[in-house]
Amino acid sequence: MRKIEFVVASQDALLIGKLFYQRRVLRRYYELYECYRQNNGRAQANLTPWLTYFTELVARVFSLAQEEALAIARQGLPIEPECLRRLDRRARTVFALFTRQETITANDVAAILGLSERSARDLLATWAAQGWLEMTSTARRNRAYWLTAEYRQFIGEITAE
Repeated sequence: MRKIEFVVASQDALLIGKLFYQRRVLRRYYELYECYRQNNGRAQANLTPWLTYFTELVARVFSLAQEEALAIARQGLPIEPECLRRLDRRARTVFALFTRQETITANDVAAILGLSERSARDLLATWAAQGWLEMTSTARRNRAYWLTAEYRQFIGEITAE
């Protein structure tokens, strides 16, 4: 039950949040939930009203999600390329740096991500091994990186999230 309660009451769930912050919806949820709590574990407990309410609410949330997805689809937004989808949040943030400059250094990455320079160097080495960055300068102190050709083509089309 805690799992369902968390999903329903979660502030991170935008669609559920839209429904639940309406007073009447929230009040009805807790009335039915309280009925469940009082009868929990009893064979004669009638959970039908709460389960009906909850399933109707979930159906409404999915309907809203469908409407939103269809609205986005009607806008004809371009599909994000698979190689960009594989980038994590930090990588996307660094990817956005390339809209302002052609090469980046560990100092740039450390500054934008709030990391130590050592951690930034490790990340850059990992990303270079993954194939979306290349070293342009092998100098130890100010090693620079740029995007590979595969990723360079997307500059200006995608921004960091």
